[in-house]
Amino acid sequence: MNPLELAGAAPGPAFTVTFDGRPVRALPGQTVAAVLWAAGVTSWRATRGEGRPRGVFCGIGVCFDCLVTVNDRPNQRACLVPARPGDTITTQDGTGHGDVRGVPGGAGQHGDVRGAPGGPGHRGDLSGTPDGTGDAEVRHAD
Repeated sequence: MNPLELAGAAPGPAFTVTFDGRPVRALPGQTVAAVLWAAGVTSWRATRGEGRPRGVFCGIGVCFDCLVTVNDRPNQRACLVPARPGDTITTQDGTGHGDVRGVPGGAGQHGDVRGAPGGPGHRGDLSGTPDGTGDAEVRHAD
Protein backbone atom coordinates (compact mmCIF):
# COMPACT_ATOMS: atom_id res chain seq x y z
CA MET A 1 0.00 0.00 0.00
CA ASN A 2 1.11 3.56 -0.72
CA PRO A 3 2.44 5.29 2.46
CA LEU A 4 0.65 8.51 1.48
CA GLU A 5 -2.66 6.65 1.57
CA LEU A 6 -1.87 5.22 5.01
CA ALA A 7 -1.10 8.63 6.44
CA GLY A 8 -3.85 10.41 4.55
CA ALA A 9 -1.21 12.87 3.34
CA ALA A 10 -1.52 14.89 0.19
CA PRO A 11 0.94 17.56 -0.96
CA GLY A 12 -0.33 21.06 -1.52
CA PRO A 13 -0.60 22.51 -5.02
CA ALA A 14 2.51 22.48 -7.19
CA PHE A 15 4.37 25.70 -7.91
CA THR A 16 7.17 26.75 -10.24
CA VAL A 17 10.81 27.62 -9.63
CA THR A 18 13.42 28.28 -12.29
CA PHE A 19 16.67 26.40 -12.67
CA ASP A 20 19.25 27.95 -14.98
CA GLY A 21 16.45 29.83 -16.72
CA ARG A 22 14.02 26.97 -17.26
CA PRO A 23 10.80 26.42 -15.30
CA VAL A 24 10.76 23.44 -12.95
CA ARG A 25 7.76 22.02 -11.09
CA ALA A 26 8.04 21.82 -7.29
CA LEU A 27 5.83 20.61 -4.45
CA PRO A 28 5.44 22.15 -1.00
CA GLY A 29 7.94 20.68 1.46
CA GLN A 30 10.52 19.70 -1.15
CA THR A 31 14.08 20.87 -0.75
CA VAL A 32 15.85 22.45 -3.70
CA ALA A 33 17.75 19.16 -4.15
CA ALA A 34 14.50 17.15 -4.24
CA VAL A 35 13.02 19.53 -6.82
CA LEU A 36 16.11 19.23 -9.03
CA TRP A 37 16.28 15.45 -8.69
CA ALA A 38 12.59 15.13 -9.57
CA ALA A 39 13.30 17.20 -12.70
CA GLY A 40 16.12 14.82 -13.67
CA VAL A 41 18.95 17.19 -12.70
CA THR A 42 21.71 15.39 -10.79
CA SER A 43 24.51 17.96 -10.90
CA TRP A 44 24.28 21.70 -10.17
CA ARG A 45 27.74 22.70 -9.04
CA ALA A 46 31.25 22.53 -10.48
CA THR A 47 34.26 22.18 -8.21
CA ARG A 48 36.56 25.17 -8.09
CA GLY A 49 39.72 23.21 -8.88
CA GLU A 50 38.91 21.04 -11.86
CA GLY A 51 35.31 21.97 -12.65
CA ARG A 52 33.98 18.52 -11.81
CA PRO A 53 30.19 18.17 -11.53
CA ARG A 54 28.62 17.79 -8.09
CA GLY A 55 25.12 17.32 -6.70
CA VAL A 56 23.82 15.60 -3.59
CA PHE A 57 26.34 13.40 -1.79
CA CYS A 58 25.33 13.07 1.87
CA GLY A 59 21.85 14.60 1.66
CA ILE A 60 21.95 15.87 5.26
CA GLY A 61 23.89 19.12 5.00
CA VAL A 62 27.27 17.86 6.14
CA CYS A 63 29.39 17.58 2.99
CA PHE A 64 28.66 20.83 1.07
CA ASP A 65 28.71 19.00 -2.28
CA CYS A 66 25.21 20.25 -3.14
CA LEU A 67 26.00 23.98 -3.01
CA VAL A 68 23.80 26.00 -5.32
CA THR A 69 22.88 29.65 -5.82
CA VAL A 70 19.29 30.47 -4.77
CA ASN A 71 17.88 33.94 -5.44
CA ASP A 72 21.41 35.32 -6.02
CA ARG A 73 22.64 33.88 -2.70
CA PRO A 74 25.58 31.52 -3.39
CA ASN A 75 26.62 28.55 -1.27
CA GLN A 76 23.15 27.36 -0.30
CA ARG A 77 22.98 23.67 0.58
CA ALA A 78 20.33 22.34 -1.80
CA CYS A 79 19.61 19.39 0.49
CA LEU A 80 18.55 21.74 3.32
CA VAL A 81 16.98 24.75 1.61
CA PRO A 82 13.22 24.44 1.10
CA ALA A 83 12.03 25.41 -2.37
CA ARG A 84 9.70 28.40 -2.41
CA PRO A 85 7.38 29.60 -5.19
CA GLY A 86 9.28 31.79 -7.63
CA ASP A 87 12.77 30.81 -6.47
CA THR A 88 15.54 31.37 -9.01
CA ILE A 89 18.08 28.56 -8.73
CA THR A 90 21.31 28.58 -10.69
CA THR A 91 24.27 26.28 -11.14
CA GLN A 92 27.19 27.32 -8.98
CA ASP A 93 30.78 27.38 -10.22
CA GLY A 94 33.45 27.04 -7.55
CA THR A 95 32.87 29.27 -4.54
CA GLY A 96 29.99 31.12 -6.19
CA HIS A 97 31.78 34.45 -5.79
CA GLY A 98 33.60 34.68 -9.11
CA ASP A 99 36.71 32.93 -7.77
CA VAL A 100 38.80 36.08 -8.20
CA ARG A 101 41.23 36.77 -5.38
CA GLY A 102 41.28 40.34 -4.13
CA VAL A 103 37.73 41.11 -5.30
CA PRO A 104 35.23 41.80 -2.49
CA GLY A 105 33.25 38.62 -2.00
CA GLY A 106 35.68 36.65 -4.18
CA ALA A 107 37.93 33.81 -3.13
CA GLY A 108 40.15 34.74 -0.22
CA GLN A 109 37.74 37.38 1.08
CA HIS A 110 35.73 37.24 4.26
CA GLY A 111 32.50 38.07 2.50
CA ASP A 112 28.94 36.95 3.07
CA VAL A 113 29.19 33.27 3.97
CA ARG A 114 25.56 32.20 3.92
CA GLY A 115 25.23 28.61 5.01
CA ALA A 116 28.15 28.87 7.42
CA PRO A 117 27.58 28.33 11.15
CA GLY A 118 25.54 31.20 12.46
CA GLY A 119 22.97 31.22 9.67
CA PRO A 120 22.33 33.51 6.71
CA GLY A 121 24.46 36.63 6.66
CA HIS A 122 26.89 35.32 9.30
CA ARG A 123 30.33 36.74 8.71
CA GLY A 124 32.88 34.31 9.96
CA ASP A 125 36.58 33.62 9.81
CA LEU A 126 37.15 31.53 6.70
CA SER A 127 40.83 31.02 7.34
CA GLY A 128 40.19 27.53 8.76
CA THR A 129 39.86 26.01 5.29
CA PRO A 130 43.08 25.00 3.51
CA ASP A 131 42.97 27.84 0.98
CA GLY A 132 41.16 30.42 3.13
CA THR A 133 38.10 30.61 0.85
CA GLY A 134 35.70 28.79 3.13
CA ASP A 135 34.83 26.38 0.30
CA ALA A 136 34.66 23.00 2.01
CA GLU A 137 34.99 20.88 -1.09
CA VAL A 138 34.67 17.14 -0.64
CA ARG A 139 36.94 15.17 -2.92
CA HIS A 140 35.75 11.90 -4.40
CA ALA A 141 37.85 9.07 -5.70
CA ASP A 142 37.51 8.80 -9.47
